[in-house]
Amino acid sequence: MRDDGDERSRTGSTTTAGTRSEQEHQSLGQLINEAMGDVSELMRKEVELAKLELREEASKASKAGAKLGAAAAAGYLALLLASFALAWGLAELIGPGWGFLIVAVLYAVVAVVLFVNGRKQFRKISPMPRQTVETLKEDAAWAREQTK
Repeated sequence: MRDDGDERSRTGSTTTAGTRSEQEHQSLGQLINEAMGDVSELMRKEVELAKLELREEASKASKAGAKLGAAAAAGYLALLLASFALAWGLAELIGPGWGFLIVAVLYAVVAVVLFVNGRKQFRKISPMPRQTVETLKEDAAWAREQTK
């Protein structure tokens, strides 16, 4: 009979130890699931931030490109009018050609101003999503601190 009592106590303690181990594994599993969910959410937020930054930079590039396109059109008109002015100026030496030349010079000034402004805007554009890079660095530092 004594062996039956020992058997029961061993079985009871094994069952209790097994239950604790399962509870600890469930808690650890839940913690890992939570951590994975948090990391997943963080990555989604970082991707959203990167998309937003890239949209802003694309908008800036679009505006700068429009100015450069306008500069090209104005430059073309300046060249065209300068050609007419030169041709008529040489043909008549003085007269209507000088009027065309003045207009051509005005278009050339407009083209230079538009070109300079467009070039300045392009230089301000950053293809790197800086804010996203900074937050990713912060996230990596935070994760390193958590694992220590």
